[in-house]
Amino acid sequence: DSDRFNRWQAANQYATRTILSALEVPDALAPAAKAYAQALTAALGDQALDDAYKAELLKLPTQSDIAREKRSNVDHTVIEHAHTAFARAVAGELESLLADVYQAAADRGPFTPDAKSAGRRALRNAALTLLTSRAAPGDLTRLEKHFITATNMTDQAHALMLLAHHDVPARTRALSNFFARWKEDHLVIDTWFSAQAQSSLPGTLDDVNSLCAHPLFKITTPNKVRALIGTFAMSNPLQFNRPDGEGYRFVASKVLQIDAINPQ
Repeated sequence: DSDRFNRWQAANQYATRTILSALEVPDALAPAAKAYAQALTAALGDQALDDAYKAELLKLPTQSDIAREKRSNVDHTVIEHAHTAFARAVAGELESLLADVYQAAADRGPFTPDAKSAGRRALRNAALTLLTSRAAPGDLTRLEKHFITATNMTDQAHALMLLAHHDVPARTRALSNFFARWKEDHLVIDTWFSAQAQSSLPGTLDDVNSLCAHPLFKITTPNKVRALIGTFAMSNPLQFNRPDGEGYRFVASKVLQIDAINPQ
């Protein structure tokens, strides 16, 4: 489409319909993912498109987007499985191209905040996200290296958010490293709280409960509440909507506690 918004919207709707279809017919996912990957290949090779736009094309609709379109009988576990399966299928089709994009978009000099450089970083992180969805050892090694070698908060925070979803030693190392480096910066440390709160791992609610008692967390500080409790409630559909209802009970208890302190 000559209109770039229409082009992005078509990609987003195609991915959404594919994942929705996979909820009922999992076998329909593979051919649709291959066609989607072919379209992305064409877009990534289009020199008329800038890096920031390509980065947006590489982003899949979120699991919350899928739940909204599903509208009824929403099972967040099934959505998570279908979403992950689609991401892995697309990444498998585009593996070599995404790896090339990731390498080509690496910073070659000092950090600069201009739009072109920001677009390049966005594209690199989008490629990294798709590659990491496969969770293969090589993908997680690349992700940890991305975290360790990051020269800016955009790259380091993105890697931390991705690592938080994987129950591997690299996750523990990254969280420990980030905390040690940024514990004196009370704004940056909110990223550390958020990374753990948005994790899809089964133990996330226990982690969030424990973090509520962390010395750097204060229930009276709105930014801390948003970073930890707000992220869990708004950006973690899988664990917030746990079938046992514990995610709801946790957030409800915190709402009641905070209402007594700050009704806003």
